Amino acid sequence: MAEKGSIRSRVQKFGSNLSSMIMPNIGAFIAWGLLTAIAVPSGIELFESFVSPMITYLLPLLIAFAGGRLVHDFRGGVVGATAAMGVIVAADMPMFIGAMIMGPLGGYVIKKFDQVMEGKIKQGFEMLVNNFSAGILGAALALFGSLAIGPLVAAFTQILETGVDAMISWGVLPLVSIFIEPAKILFLNNAINHGVIGPIAAGQVAEYGKSILYLLEANPGPGMGILLAYMIFGKGASRASSYGAGIIHFFGGIHEIYFPYVLMKPLLIVAAILGGAGGIFTLSLFNAGLVSVPSPGSIISILLLTASDSYVGVILSVLVATAISFVVASMILKFDRKGEEENLEEAQGKIKEMKGKTTAAAEPKKTAEVDYGKVSSIIFACDAGMGSSAMGASIMKDRVKKAGLEGISVANTAISNIPDSADLIITHKDLTERAKQKQPNALHVSVDNFMNSPRYQEIIEKLQEAHAQEEQQPTDKPIEKIVFACDAGMGSSAMGASLLKDKFKKAGITGIHVSNTAVSNIPADADLVITHKDLTERAKQKQPDAEHLSVENFLSSPRYDELVERLK
Repeated sequence: MAEKGSIRSRVQKFGSNLSSMIMPNIGAFIAWGLLTAIAVPSGIELFESFVSPMITYLLPLLIAFAGGRLVHDFRGGVVGATAAMGVIVAADMPMFIGAMIMGPLGGYVIKKFDQVMEGKIKQGFEMLVNNFSAGILGAALALFGSLAIGPLVAAFTQILETGVDAMISWGVLPLVSIFIEPAKILFLNNAINHGVIGPIAAGQVAEYGKSILYLLEANPGPGMGILLAYMIFGKGASRASSYGAGIIHFFGGIHEIYFPYVLMKPLLIVAAILGGAGGIFTLSLFNAGLVSVPSPGSIISILLLTASDSYVGVILSVLVATAISFVVASMILKFDRKGEEENLEEAQGKIKEMKGKTTAAAEPKKTAEVDYGKVSSIIFACDAGMGSSAMGASIMKDRVKKAGLEGISVANTAISNIPDSADLIITHKDLTERAKQKQPNALHVSVDNFMNSPRYQEIIEKLQEAHAQEEQQPTDKPIEKIVFACDAGMGSSAMGASLLKDKFKKAGITGIHVSNTAVSNIPADADLVITHKDLTERAKQKQPDAEHLSVENFLSSPRYDELVERLK
């Protein structure tokens, strides 16, 4: 089972890398799709002039730059985009797959070159070597791509397009739901969606003005049908939470929200497969399609990107998929009485047994050993870093704010982009293994559902407990010198120092010197250093022996009143 988990983790990582090349450029894809949707039926020359250059050059180069940047920042992006020109000129078709190969390859090659040359370039020649190395390697890779990679990718793409055309003509395209729907539940959809479907769909749009392929995975119908079934036949917390989940799924386009409901009763995957197949059959029947990738998969973005002659087919495909999924899921929920009182979190143990694994990050023993007093950065991470993790981060931000916890930042990102400064990383349990590989030194917490997890409250309580202990902890020496520090040491820190001086004066506290300075100039004799939460880490590095206090706002922080009470 461990080997299977490892294989799935590798596939997820591969899919995430593909997604990280596509997702930042979705806006460009949508722009091209809208222009194409107008150009194809109207024949207006102004719009037609955009179609070919954008799909031939702009979109592949953006993908390649994003791929190279993933490997070696901007320098990797530049070499990756240059290398991608080789595959672009080698074939008379959109080279998205070629760009996904050459972009990361260019980033990898220049990264290895920089590692070899590190410390060997004479002073004053750095810019010369950096610029010419990028240029020479980029040109060499472009030639390699044109001669070797381009023809192979062109042949591979042609085979895929022929296969898709054959499936459509034979009427068997709905069968792809057998693979796509389970892949979505296991977070493997990005490898399929962005690695195979997207490039072929873009080619169809360029030729026909629309593509059915864009709705193979993005149709919200299968998930919506399952959530509707839970609204009527569900029990406990699963039923109560399904209403909000349905709104977020259908209108917000965040499909990950319904995955836990399927994992609670794995038989529901049948409802998703049949619903997806019904939706694809309806699209085929009406020859309907979209003009670009709908991201997120919201009904709103789907309708905005529907081809002008496809509204009936697209709307019916969503309704049919929802109806079929709802009927099948309702029967499963109604007649499968086993564990009918279970809710989302009680199902966690059952899910782990079903998958034959235990996620170490989900065990309370692990989190209990961690010093929550050192947590200043909480990161929610998902595959693309845009959907479910953003929802989770929003919920946690609200809870942190209501709990009065200052000095703690909450953000969301893709797993591949988790920053080194992350102290606490929260992921869906199926993605925790990859997050640990990315940042093994951080604290990891797994959840079943980003929207509704009791782990959030556990985290808040541990943070409050740690902060309370930190505040009550007696100091070894009396506080005689308090320093407010900001970036420049002139603006916000001066205002904070003035405010605290006034509070000390009103409280009758004397003998404590309060001043302000830049973080880089914090004096060695400072007993207490007060900084904005984003600068506390730097202040600690400057003066590790001082006591440090983080605030959200220098002008109005409850920490000042707590400090006054402590020093009275």
